[in-house]
Formats: sequence, structure tokens, C-alpha cells
Amino acid sequence: MRRYFYPLLLLLSLSTAATAQTSPSIDRTDMPVIGDSLRLSQAAPVLPASAPPLTRRGPNQTWDYSTLTPVSQRVERYNNLNTTPATLQFAFGPLGGVNRATLVSPQNLPATPGLTLPVTDPVEFYNLSNTDFRSVGFGATVSGFGLPVTYQSQALQDVIYRFPISYSSPADSSNSYFQISVPGTGYLSRQRKRVNQPDAWGTLTTPFGTFQTVRLVTRLEDHDSVAVGTDPGQGLTLPVQREYKWLAKTVHVPVLTITTNVVAGREVITNIEYRDSYRRVRVTSPANAAKRAPLTAWPTAAAAGEAVRLQLPTAATVLVTDLAGRCLGAFQLPAGRQVLPLHPAWQGTLVLRVQQADGAVSVGKLVRY
Repeated sequence: MRRYFYPLLLLLSLSTAATAQTSPSIDRTDMPVIGDSLRLSQAAPVLPASAPPLTRRGPNQTWDYSTLTPVSQRVERYNNLNTTPATLQFAFGPLGGVNRATLVSPQNLPATPGLTLPVTDPVEFYNLSNTDFRSVGFGATVSGFGLPVTYQSQALQDVIYRFPISYSSPADSSNSYFQISVPGTGYLSRQRKRVNQPDAWGTLTTPFGTFQTVRLVTRLEDHDSVAVGTDPGQGLTLPVQREYKWLAKTVHVPVLTITTNVVAGREVITNIEYRDSYRRVRVTSPANAAKRAPLTAWPTAAAAGEAVRLQLPTAATVLVTDLAGRCLGAFQLPAGRQVLPLHPAWQGTLVLRVQQADGAVSVGKLVRY
């Protein structure tokens, strides 16, 4: 009897260990809830030396991002619908039909350079069910009136997650479409294709702690159509964006999100954000920033057809974003005096972020009219 007992005990212990080492399964209980106030830190868009390449995938991974340092922080809040104007409660409340929302979060309306909507208090409405977590529309206040913006149909809502999410879950996708029109101001529509693919699971460490996670890679393909005032409209296909999101049980938002844009077939990191507690963020003075990244100043204002030139001391990656942080384009430029190939539709206030080959970063604003 004893001769069989120890092998059996060993077999059971191995079975228990194997069961423990499995991918988390994310469901609706791991999503945001009303009353959530979640602090997120943004780090410089450079992978720490301790982190493996983003291309590494598979089971039982170990990701060390413990050396991330915040350069800014924000708080993501989720509220009850009754905190919004009456017209928005009507559009997204119990009588909203397929647009009914279960929670709302202050957000920036999707922004496109050249179109500035005269709105305040922008929010995004979400619906959480047993099967998915999706965006059902946006809202804002225009001259004291709540303006709802819904997707064209339920089939064209932006499905952010489908449940459950684990390493063994298949890829899923959604197509979404909405449009905004404000008389006398302009028109904006956005067509999006979202593809989600779980590609790894394992242990993730950030400054916030250590978590068992499943990694979900999201591919976003966006096409905008925009018209300003009475000008004819034009279309703009944005660079392909990927979001690498590490999801854990009970955290309610990704523990870590790394966003990239695909430029000439190569991924360029544009943002690193992670769940965090309050930290004192050290701000580098303009003098020190200029010393780290000595660049000849770009023009602060330029007409849409005017060339924008940069004097680069080294080869650099130049990211162009709007004021909401949405990446419009990314360019790999060699050292020297270079022309920045800006799209004619990129008007309004643009943010240029220049990351040199030695890691130095410079940021400036450009107004195109």
C-alpha cells in the first residue's frame, strides 16, 4: 500500500500545481463599477531594460515593469447616469433601448484636428452585461443642453471586451460607426474596426504590485470623415494602433496598457499607462528638458500648406497628436534639417513629441490654420 501512496501523493501535488498555473479568466465582475475612482500613471514611452519585448507571447510569462516612473497621473471615474443632464439620461437610460447604459465616465469626445466642438463636460456611456463591455455612445453639454451621440445601430457599437477573456479565448472583433454634426460648426464621423486577441498570460510586476494577468492585444483601425464649417468634408485614415493590455481579477481597469502605432511596418510606442496609487510626480524644468533634447524650435504657427521643419541632432521618432492625446501620425526621420510631412487635414493645435535615438525627448505645440 505504501509503495503506491507516495507516487500518488506526488501526482496529486503536481496536479494541484498545474491547476494553479493557469490563465486568469476575466468576466463582468472584473470591470468598472459605479463609484470607481481609479488612479492611472503615465510613464515615458520607453520599455524598461527589465521588460521583455512586446513580441514575446505564450503561457506562464514573467513581465517585470517595476522600474516604471510616472511622468503624469490621471483619475478615471465611473458614475451613475443620474449625474448627467436630463436629455442624456433619456437617451441612455431605461428608455434608451439598445443604447441603454449601465455607467458613465467623464472622457474626451473623439477629437479630430480642425474640428473644435463648442462643448463642455464630455462623457462616454458604457453598457456592462454578462457577455460584453461596450461603448454605447457619448454625450456633452452644448449651450446648457445635453447633446447625445449614439452609434448608428447596436450592431455598430464599439465592443471593448467580450467575456470571458482568458489565454484560451478565441480572437473577436467588432465594427463601429458614429457621427456628430453641430450646425455652423462642423461634422465628424468615425468608423472603427477593433480586433481583440489574447496572446499570453503570466505574472506582471509594476510599481503598483504583482498580479496574475492575461494579456489582450487590441488592434484598432480608424477612419475619420470631417468637415469644418461650410468647407467640403475629407476623409482621414489614422495609423493602425495596438493596445497591449494586461488584465487581472478585481482590478477593474488594465493593470498595464502599452499603446503603439504602426509606422512603415514598425511599431512605435506612443503611451505607457498603469494602475497606480498617488505619487508625487517630478516635473522636469524647461531648461533641463532643452538640455536633454537640443532641438531647433519648430514654428509655433503655420498655414496648412506651409512646410514644418525640424533640426534634429540625431535620428528621431516624431509623434503628432491632438490635445486629447490621440496619435494622428508618427514619422521616422534622420538627423539634420527635415520636413515634417503633416496631413492637410491636421489643423488646430497639434502636439509634437520628438524622441531622439539617445532617448532624449522634446515636446512642443504647433497651431495650423
